[in-house]
Amino acid sequence: MIVTAPRIRVERHLGPAQLTRALHDDVTAGLTASPKTLPPKWFYDERGSQLFEEITRLPEYYPTRTERAMLLDVAPAVALRTGADTLVEIGSGTSEKTRLLLAALSAEGTLRRFVPFDVDEATLLAAGQAVAAEHPGIEVTAVVGDFEHHVPLLPRTGRRLLVFLGSTIGNLEPPARAAFLRAVAGSLATGDAFLLGTDLVKDVGRLQAAYDDAAGVTAAFNRNVLEVINRSLDADFEAQAFDHVAYWDAQREWIEMRLRSTRAQTVELRELGLEVAFAAGEDLRTEVSAKFRAERLAVELADAGLRLLQWWTDPAGDFGLSLSTPA
Repeated sequence: MIVTAPRIRVERHLGPAQLTRALHDDVTAGLTASPKTLPPKWFYDERGSQLFEEITRLPEYYPTRTERAMLLDVAPAVALRTGADTLVEIGSGTSEKTRLLLAALSAEGTLRRFVPFDVDEATLLAAGQAVAAEHPGIEVTAVVGDFEHHVPLLPRTGRRLLVFLGSTIGNLEPPARAAFLRAVAGSLATGDAFLLGTDLVKDVGRLQAAYDDAAGVTAAFNRNVLEVINRSLDADFEAQAFDHVAYWDAQREWIEMRLRSTRAQTVELRELGLEVAFAAGEDLRTEVSAKFRAERLAVELADAGLRLLQWWTDPAGDFGLSLSTPA
């Protein structure tokens, strides 16, 4: 379905009914599994988005400011090397950092269109309107969809630069990550490119602090997913009956965010007709955040059909940006 908002074209591949069905399916599958899990996509209601914005400004949370500083440096080189006239942002959110790339493409004289792609239409429209105001005359097409399913449906007009920032790819476990990268590779035409942001393996203490800050903002963000479920599925989670846990899995090289039940309890999800028992000390995993090594990432890109053109890191080696093209 295609509709028109002021100055913005909207393509919807995910509507309210599909979102509701996906939430029902994810919560049912996750809370009846062993161990129990929930996918991180459900963190981001209005409150969750606000809390995440707070997280990005915390002293412990280095990824956002590090990636932004890197983009300030490398955006002109990316614009020059790709010659892209269309920037497609996967998992766009507010598109704050992406504006550095848009400015570089505009300065290069190639920018013609911007395609933000995410699940929340209101956020997409706000970001799209802001970009349209900053770059009068460019086309903006907002795509409402899920990046695990709808990458092949993204507009293919022009010479495109697809970007996926924030190390959001780390939220995907290896099979899903491989499927996503194959979908990206399969959607790229000759002349297109893919810019990927990845958080790198580093000191475990720094990693855990980034996901368990002293002010407790990440803990509030983590518990907020229970409030989303309460509101959406007529459930009775007591958020304060769960402790926030940030666990480093050394074998898989990822952080797991968990909610740990402080006591034996049973939760009722009336919308699903489901009762879920938690033992005292039982964990509910709400997110994985994989950390990468350059060599492993290069292999994953190659396996998906992508050829690595250039690799950048910050001086401390905390974060990586990779530019790839179809192999």
